[in-house]
Amino acid sequence: MSIFVRAFAWLLAAAVTFATLGPPGLRPHSDLGQDGEHALAFILVGLAFGLAYRQRRLAVAAVSVILIGLLELMQFWAPGRHARLEDFLVDAGTACIGFALAAVVDWVMTRFRTNSALTN
Repeated sequence: MSIFVRAFAWLLAAAVTFATLGPPGLRPHSDLGQDGEHALAFILVGLAFGLAYRQRRLAVAAVSVILIGLLELMQFWAPGRHARLEDFLVDAGTACIGFALAAVVDWVMTRFRTNSALTN
């Protein structure tokens, strides 16, 4: 199961990278607005990587914030793109929220398994 979660996390990261650096016309658009789209994408990235790398969640979160900053800076060299501090703050913040949600999911699942084992 872990290999599937890791594969999904990396595929999601590749999709977000393409949407960030690829041609603007190929980027998916929704009614959420730019900040909403960024928030949704990066909360999912944080959640996926938080579930995929449970034992190293804090280190992976720190590396993710650094890579999100690098991804934002790479937009200086991508035609039709622009790097903005606001985008970095939204992306990094919501990725961290995703990591926190992954920790909550782990905690709930552990409590559920413990309670289930006690009742059996």
